Amino acid sequence: MYGQTETTLFATHSPMIAPFRAGTSVPIGRPMHGMRAYILDERLRPVREGAIGELYMAGLGVARGYLGRPDLTAERFVPDLFGGPGERMFRTGDLARWTPDGLVDFVGRADQQVKIRGFRVEPAEVEAALAGFPGLAHVAVAAHGARDGEKRLAAYVVPESAGVDVAALESHMIGLLPDYALPSSYTVLDALPLTLNGKLDRDALPVPDPDRRPAARRPRNATEQALCSIFQSVLDVPSVGIDDSFFELSGQSMQAIRLTMRIEQELGTRPDVSDLYDNPTPALLARRLEMLVAAHTGDSA
Repeated sequence: MYGQTETTLFATHSPMIAPFRAGTSVPIGRPMHGMRAYILDERLRPVREGAIGELYMAGLGVARGYLGRPDLTAERFVPDLFGGPGERMFRTGDLARWTPDGLVDFVGRADQQVKIRGFRVEPAEVEAALAGFPGLAHVAVAAHGARDGEKRLAAYVVPESAGVDVAALESHMIGLLPDYALPSSYTVLDALPLTLNGKLDRDALPVPDPDRRPAARRPRNATEQALCSIFQSVLDVPSVGIDDSFFELSGQSMQAIRLTMRIEQELGTRPDVSDLYDNPTPALLARRLEMLVAAHTGDSA
């Protein structure tokens, strides 16, 4: 069940009928009798199935407002654009999406959104991806400021028993999330810090050491070796491993163009800038170059 004091406690429910198999999340269900749920974008337009928006609740359970706080009441209790005259809906501040079954799936809090390289990122989405990696008991994601003024995502994991293969975890995340949403650090903890009421205490999560980087994986073939060397030269950095991202190394658009030109000069195949953006590490870009060469060979044949 899900709800707030402002919606007279409970507003949605989702029966669990045996046999029940939980996925990566448990939907909060459908509106209870007399209630309505809207998932809206920033312009108060309904979002499509699967897209994330803010959850608004309307119907019989919506309160009149906050006693003695007309300002806060006006901010949180807004006109119901989809209801009758004079009806209002409560802006929950929660992010959600519709499942294919027509259920509301809770994603996280709107006030926890962060901007990474200009993109909006939901830490809860990154946490859901982490939770899909086997052997983890608890996960958390937080944003921290870096020396260059940009924010970076930090991942925190608690293993169920033994340690965590961080390299395998990073590969798992690369296959699930866009580059800007990938954590820049992974910290293994014995337990997540909690508040007195048992909730995650994000302020108590340790800040990653910006100078501490995991040991870089060395090139495994000639293509990866050449790409690491090109990255190092174009970006003017001391060293590059096969998992180092063009963006995490502070790569810019003009450097991306120079890098693709250098790749053509040294390897004979020029990837598009979009190929670099979608495959920002030497390891990923090497695989993309193999695909481009194979496609070109097939066309020639």
